[in-house]
Amino acid sequence: MNPHSNRVVRAAVLALLLASGVVMAEDYAPGFGPNPVLPAPRKSMMPTVNIAPAKPWGEGQRPIAPEGFDVTAFGTGLVHPRWLATLPNGDVLVAESNAPAQHDENAGIKGFVMKKVMKRAGAAVPSPDRITLLRDADGDGVAETRTVFIDNLHSPFGMALVGDDLYVADTDAILRFKYESGATQITTPGEQFIDLPAGDINHHWTKNIIASRDGKKLYVTVGSNSNAAENGIDAERGRAAIMEVDIETRQTRLFATGLRNPNGMAWQPQSGALWTVVNERDELGNELVPDYLTSVRDGAFYGWPYSYYGAHVDERVKPQRPDLVQAAIAPDYAVGAHTASLGLAFYDGNAFPERYRNGAFIGQHGSWNRKPRSGYEVIFVPFDNGKPSGPPQDFLTGFLSSDGHALGRPVGVVVDAKGALLVADDVGNTVWRVAPAAK
Repeated sequence: MNPHSNRVVRAAVLALLLASGVVMAEDYAPGFGPNPVLPAPRKSMMPTVNIAPAKPWGEGQRPIAPEGFDVTAFGTGLVHPRWLATLPNGDVLVAESNAPAQHDENAGIKGFVMKKVMKRAGAAVPSPDRITLLRDADGDGVAETRTVFIDNLHSPFGMALVGDDLYVADTDAILRFKYESGATQITTPGEQFIDLPAGDINHHWTKNIIASRDGKKLYVTVGSNSNAAENGIDAERGRAAIMEVDIETRQTRLFATGLRNPNGMAWQPQSGALWTVVNERDELGNELVPDYLTSVRDGAFYGWPYSYYGAHVDERVKPQRPDLVQAAIAPDYAVGAHTASLGLAFYDGNAFPERYRNGAFIGQHGSWNRKPRSGYEVIFVPFDNGKPSGPPQDFLTGFLSSDGHALGRPVGVVVDAKGALLVADDVGNTVWRVAPAAK
């Protein structure tokens, strides 16, 4: 039986278990679910390096979706598309972006090795520093119009429209632009709304933003400045956190802390709570530490760098803070070690079957330091009553070739105006669209 057939069988069995209400701990793969079993840490001088070298998609090749879905290329010929946003008129914004030129990954022997690894992975292209607009005017699921929407940015990532104000998160600031519905380009300079933590290290450079439902606040992800505080805790000031910004006053505060590298954020449709996906720390072994999906509580501390998954102490961090370890909250749901889970979208459309309603799609960019590799797919986590309700399901796969190359790497995910799922593939330089198959 081929791998896709195996996935279909697993999905069918899982659907029966969920329908019967019987989901046991053993139904979750290691490193996944609400209560992952964590092994003892395994330390090493240098991390495992097992990147999947980049290789272009072949003619007619595309990712694989479950039976009943079609996958089409919504937009092609992009340059390192990382993040997506949909506008009220159905237009799609794509942040074509990469790490800023001054970045700590290039420093020292370890940085030199990482630079070579990232080049093989297709991640060493200079940052295009722009947002591109894709428009599908005839509704056939393929964007026939592509324009440079905003240019000359600085490693842009998150985008949020509030009224007629478009907020863009560069790596070091949030910019505000005036937006007119239907516009295909913004040429007026953006206003620097607030500064964001950056500096010479700027280890996790991606900054995402999401607006509150009442449009009064922005929430901003700011990743840590290190793997596990090896650059000193002073370098982490205002980082490893989700920041809240009052739009009217521009006052900021740390909404939640101890989140090593949060990226995707979304409002869960049933509960209204803010959720995020977080990349956890490296160099503790193949199975540590699982990345996770979690609700974000106001004022909560999630452990980084002193501990992970509640009270699991990271002994590499000096000095220790047992008081903070005691206060650390364990995340809601593990999504696999080193999967590089970045994108997050709750399904609030009407096009997919009912079983997808309110559940979470997660773009897993893929591991570079795990054997065997993990991630390189989009997974789906079912939700019920505002909480995860079962094991994750493979949704969009095929990004790894049979000979171990990365044909693509999924990052941002959004639901489009017609209820299809869009996936940014920053190695395949494509935005993929997954929609129910035509009957």
